[in-house]
Amino acid sequence: MNAAPQISQPYIPNAGERAQKSRMRLDKRSQLRIWWREIDRVLLVMILLLMAIGTVAVAAASPASARRLSTSAVKLDDLYFYWLHLRWQFLGILTMLGVSMAPRDWARRGAIVLCAVMLAGLILVPFVGSEVNGAKRWLRFGISLQPSEFLKPAYAITMAWILSWRVRDPRLPVIAIATGLMGLIVALLMMQPDFGSAILYVGCWGVLVLLSGIDMRRIGMLAGAGIAGIGATYLLYDNARHRIDAFLGGGTAYDQVDLARRTLMSGGWTGSGLWLGTRKLSLPEAHTDYIFSVIGEEFGLLICALVVVLYLAIIARVLVRLVNEDNLFTILSASGLIALIGGQAFINILVNLQLFPSKGMTLPLVSYGGSSTIALCLTVGLMLAMTRRNPYLSRDRFDLMAALAKAEGAKEEGLREGSRRITRAKGGRR
Repeated sequence: MNAAPQISQPYIPNAGERAQKSRMRLDKRSQLRIWWREIDRVLLVMILLLMAIGTVAVAAASPASARRLSTSAVKLDDLYFYWLHLRWQFLGILTMLGVSMAPRDWARRGAIVLCAVMLAGLILVPFVGSEVNGAKRWLRFGISLQPSEFLKPAYAITMAWILSWRVRDPRLPVIAIATGLMGLIVALLMMQPDFGSAILYVGCWGVLVLLSGIDMRRIGMLAGAGIAGIGATYLLYDNARHRIDAFLGGGTAYDQVDLARRTLMSGGWTGSGLWLGTRKLSLPEAHTDYIFSVIGEEFGLLICALVVVLYLAIIARVLVRLVNEDNLFTILSASGLIALIGGQAFINILVNLQLFPSKGMTLPLVSYGGSSTIALCLTVGLMLAMTRRNPYLSRDRFDLMAALAKAEGAKEEGLREGSRRITRAKGGRR
């Protein structure tokens, strides 16, 4: 019986490559759809709204800083910092969205590697760093890089990873390890000196240690150690002592914090209007440290209140997102990241209101910045990655005490099983 004749398929050039590329495109589209389904879109919208307010605020503050930094030889355009800010924001948004698409395991591994690299950079700063305004905080390799800014998000996730070891073995000295890492970073920061960032790192460590279930007696000991550390800083560091004395003694008419408060209040409820403010012209760093005061003068206290509400809403949204989370590492890492953003925001706002000593700290996602904008967008991207959740999967709320008891029981059962095996082996040899 003759076999049926086979019909040859027509030759299509590069058919295999085209099919493979089609599958890759489909896979990328599927990944994008999964990302859009899992990401907290409300949180993303609030973050983009805050960045949009920052864009307008930098446009308002740019003329003041450009005129202040212009010289007889070089005259900066009034919108010089605004155009630069747009470029950095574009790169920052790409970074934020790209990082937010990473799976949690990849985000954790990348953050740990980044922590090691930036910690090495922080060690190099006192030796090869460049000095600006009496502080040595930057490394220059063609571009200016501040290791402490990029270390912040990596530090929060690495600290969360270390503290989450308790679930595997409750007897591991995770508090001691985390405290040692924090102490090393704070010591390196005080060598620059950078007291403001040191406070932020200590605050993030405190939040994570509290959430990890530390004993109340240790909390009292750590609080006492923190007060002692602030006292030692006041006695040993002239810069910190002068700023604290100026804050406690009240600012003068020429003090920059007092100027910031006067600028903030001069706009009233509705502000003087875009580019119509005059007090901002006397502010140092109007586009960075004191941009909140510029917002108050030109757009009014109502917009300042909106900025504060946005920060509070972002913090609350992240915490609500974590209520039903079932993984300790995810809870700790997202909490540490939002503690960094919220802590920096409210320190900056309190400085502008003359309720906190001057710290030289920018307003996150609002102030002008180069590498600091990229670092903050990296922080937000990691936070979005950690709070991603499949809406179709239900999960039980994480119970730390139950997890520790389960880990302790599993360890004891393993020890008993090992003892039984040793006993059986000895009996077999006899």
